[in-house]
Amino acid sequence: MGVTTVKYKRGQEGRKRLHTDRDFKDTRMKKIAILVLALSCCWCEVQDNGNNAKAHQCSGSTSCCEIYSLTSIAQNLAEMGQKISTMAEKLTLLEDKLLKTENQVLELRSLTAGTPQVAFSAALRESGSGNTGPFSTSTPLQYKMVFSNTGNGYNPATGIFTAMVKGMYFFRFSMFNNLSPVPNSVVSLMKNDVLLTSVWDTSGTDSNDMGSNAVVIPLEVGDNVYVRLSENRLVYDDGMKYNTFSGFLLFTM
Repeated sequence: MGVTTVKYKRGQEGRKRLHTDRDFKDTRMKKIAILVLALSCCWCEVQDNGNNAKAHQCSGSTSCCEIYSLTSIAQNLAEMGQKISTMAEKLTLLEDKLLKTENQVLELRSLTAGTPQVAFSAALRESGSGNTGPFSTSTPLQYKMVFSNTGNGYNPATGIFTAMVKGMYFFRFSMFNNLSPVPNSVVSLMKNDVLLTSVWDTSGTDSNDMGSNAVVIPLEVGDNVYVRLSENRLVYDDGMKYNTFSGFLLFTM
């Protein structure tokens, strides 16, 4: 027998063994698949209420699949119930916070509504132009052109603001120098009879100067605040409204 014939026979035997192995593997995989399917549709026991001995058997892929589906649905419903419970707790907390916020808003509104409103602003002259002063004694300036007077604390007939509410106040005033050849103006902000701050200009080669000053002070009910023109001094004003006196309540105390 030649070498070629031996090789041919060995090749045929190898191919037969290969086909046999493949057929064996395919058969084994089919058996495994059938076994898995059989196990998935196994007999199942369902216990009666209060009877641990009795058991009913159910078979068939449809019944097993239905039981599995019901079990999955029950688990999903339990998870959803837990989430809903958590959301309900969060919603309750949010409702409590919202209620507290609404109460705070109402409280702030009540406080704002109950807070007195005090503010005024006025200029020295209602019309025309010219000097005010000089006077032989220090004199409160009467700011007659009233821009605002909320609370009626300012009296244009006297130039005096009288506090009707105890609190912290802001005041500002301005001064415009006279037109005399030598500047000759001194004005001061007064609380009752106490000098607080001043603006002045009493020398120089120019004819007009302007300045302003301001304070924040506490006032008791009945305290008076006004701008005083010093004796033998004067200020100038016209339609431009250079000289002003303003104040308002910052907060009560």
